[in-house]
Amino acid sequence: VATYCIPLHEISLVDVPRVGGKTASLGELIRELSATGVRVPTGFAVTADAYSAVLERGETQPKLRALLAGLDPSDTADLARRGRHARQLVIDAGIPSDVRDAIANSYRALEAELGAHVDVAVRSSATAEDLPEASFAGQQATFLNIRGGESVVRACLECFASLFTDRAIAYRQIRGYDHFSVRGAIAVQQMIRSDRGAAGVIFTLDPESGNRDIVIVTGAWGLGESVVAGQVDPDEVLVFKPTINSGHDAILRRKIGAKQTRIVYGGRGGATTHAVPVADADRQRRCFTDSDALTLARWAMAIESHWSEKLGHAAPMDIEWAKDGRDGALYVVQARPETVHARHDPNVLRRWHLATHPPARVRGVAIGSGAASGPVRVIDGVEHLSEVKEGEVLVADMTDPDWVPALRKAAGVVTNRGGRTCHAAIVSRELGVPCVVGTGHATAVLRTGDVVTIDCSHGGVGEVLEGAVPFSVEEIHVDALPATKTKIMLILADPERAMHHARLPVAGVGLVRLEFITANAIGIHPLAALRPNDLSAEVRTALEERTRGYASPAEFWLAKLTEGIATIAAAFWPREIIVRLGDFKSNEYAGILGGGSFEPREENPMIGLRGASRYVHPMFADAFALECKAMVRVREAMGLTNVKLMVPFCRTPDEGKRVLEAMASHGLVRGRQGLEVWVMCEIPSNVVVIDRFAELFDGFSIGSNDLTQLVLGVDRDSELLAPLFREREEAVMRMIAQAIRGAHAHGRPIGLCGQAPSDDPEFARFLVSEGIDSISLNPDAVLRAMDVVADAERATR
Repeated sequence: VATYCIPLHEISLVDVPRVGGKTASLGELIRELSATGVRVPTGFAVTADAYSAVLERGETQPKLRALLAGLDPSDTADLARRGRHARQLVIDAGIPSDVRDAIANSYRALEAELGAHVDVAVRSSATAEDLPEASFAGQQATFLNIRGGESVVRACLECFASLFTDRAIAYRQIRGYDHFSVRGAIAVQQMIRSDRGAAGVIFTLDPESGNRDIVIVTGAWGLGESVVAGQVDPDEVLVFKPTINSGHDAILRRKIGAKQTRIVYGGRGGATTHAVPVADADRQRRCFTDSDALTLARWAMAIESHWSEKLGHAAPMDIEWAKDGRDGALYVVQARPETVHARHDPNVLRRWHLATHPPARVRGVAIGSGAASGPVRVIDGVEHLSEVKEGEVLVADMTDPDWVPALRKAAGVVTNRGGRTCHAAIVSRELGVPCVVGTGHATAVLRTGDVVTIDCSHGGVGEVLEGAVPFSVEEIHVDALPATKTKIMLILADPERAMHHARLPVAGVGLVRLEFITANAIGIHPLAALRPNDLSAEVRTALEERTRGYASPAEFWLAKLTEGIATIAAAFWPREIIVRLGDFKSNEYAGILGGGSFEPREENPMIGLRGASRYVHPMFADAFALECKAMVRVREAMGLTNVKLMVPFCRTPDEGKRVLEAMASHGLVRGRQGLEVWVMCEIPSNVVVIDRFAELFDGFSIGSNDLTQLVLGVDRDSELLAPLFREREEAVMRMIAQAIRGAHAHGRPIGLCGQAPSDDPEFARFLVSEGIDSISLNPDAVLRAMDVVADAERATR
């Protein structure tokens, strides 16, 4: 017996064939997770039986089958013609009276529960939609702010017709789904007044790297369509799963997006919603609180756990949420398995190598990890999509689901707006097409016919480069890489790339360059942040602009450094990361905003006020205290105890002792909660009295560049002396050997940071024969180094 409507609370995942993946998920959430606090709007399903009843009227299905026979989805003009005709056939068929009655009665029951004239969302839930193997993201229609039984019936008919949107037809054809094995179904849900509040998207993994320790929560003011469709640059918060329930601060990173517009109720010409500009004050603050983010992350983890148990394997989730602006209540309005990383083999790494790196014409958020070249095609409206040719780089303000047939032709995608969870990002990942979103002005900078290369191979920042840059793709099978006794570790600086690089089979990070975060993510001298009144009016204005939205410039500085280190630590958790405290020289620090007011002019900054000497100098003690405060937050408040610290350029044991005392006075007590403090071994004095340094520090890291410079008396920055700068000089190698033996004689581990071992097999054999404990390299040299070190270990057995 056909059943046309079912209350959501009576539905579970076993009902997918009757109500589709989206509605089955909603029913499952209500039935199984309400007790855990997950809140889902109530409603009812309009079943696939109702859809079949529509198609059985007036020979509609045979007509549709004939219409779609022989379709070529790459012919966008023909696809659009057939799609229009197909949708009209469904509309003309109309809703049978018994189906109409069932929908009207279910709506009246909802009114009895929630109040007369309740607003509802009428959302397509086709029987192949939101499945683990196929997302069908945005393929069918959703109608918001619908009120009254007749309006709901009409919206349901239009939902059924939307099974034949151009994008849905093309998607089914390309993915091999029979058009009539996929049946329409609908979720009718109570509307949450997020038009007065906020809404967005959650992923229970990092959508670029696939790191499953991360929950990413994005959102914007108003209805969630603006985030899903990429109409705005959303706010974004990263939450760390392993510490969320341990009493620690689990928020790794916070980003305030531009949130250019918000979608609200009402509109012209009978539209039920429309977009309005967001006031500047609202654009400059987050649309959801830290507490909201943590609640949503916990709900998302509960949903992921439940789905994983149901499916019998790990099931990262893609979830939509909404916040009611009247009472501040949070809701989950959709949940589906994530489909991109679920299909990837985690044992296979792909790396893109570009032959050159010309200037970037625009930058934005990188989606995917690849590269692609082609001529630009700027599209300023859906009516021009048929102009997109195979292999072009599609450039637009934003995309929406109607653009899918054109996106399938594109070599790459670039948008002005959108974040990592927008439509362009989701579809590009699924298609395996490199994409750069949120560039701000790509349509103004790039012109149709320009040849460009999209480069998303370096992690979080994507670039559109001038010209067709040759590139190659390397495929690495992790289980085929050689195992080494010597630990292979990374040298890292950019938190945006940490999740991507953490996929490498390394023991951790042997060197985190804190000064990169200072220069790039912060961009402000620490003393300028602490003493803004000492700056010129012009510099102070620039400082205020950069730190807007924070309680003070010092809090901005502290927050950004904390987030940068925490992101790297979380990416590699529980593997160790060794953070080298700031090692800027005075001329480098002077180049940062506000630095000119505080830095001395030195004749030779390379051997001037840097490293340990700076930390204990009265002029800069306050700046070091700020660094220490960030490290305390990371290790103690956030629980990221895989962070070790390292003191650079420490000239004497007495200086090292004073640094440790200063660190302890700021809460970084060596040994507390397992804190290890290492020291760079890069000055001859570090080697000559290594026994004294070993009494103070937990380990050593040889900085081969500075050690070579100071052993040979060669300025490493001098082009005139470049031929003399060699780690393989006998004096340098003797110094390194002495350091390794001295460290081991006093029970301390010692590593080396630098490219030489991967570039020079003889140097690698020397280090292995001397018993070096670890070698840290830049990410692009790691895989080559594994082979070199493995060969060296075999040769020295």
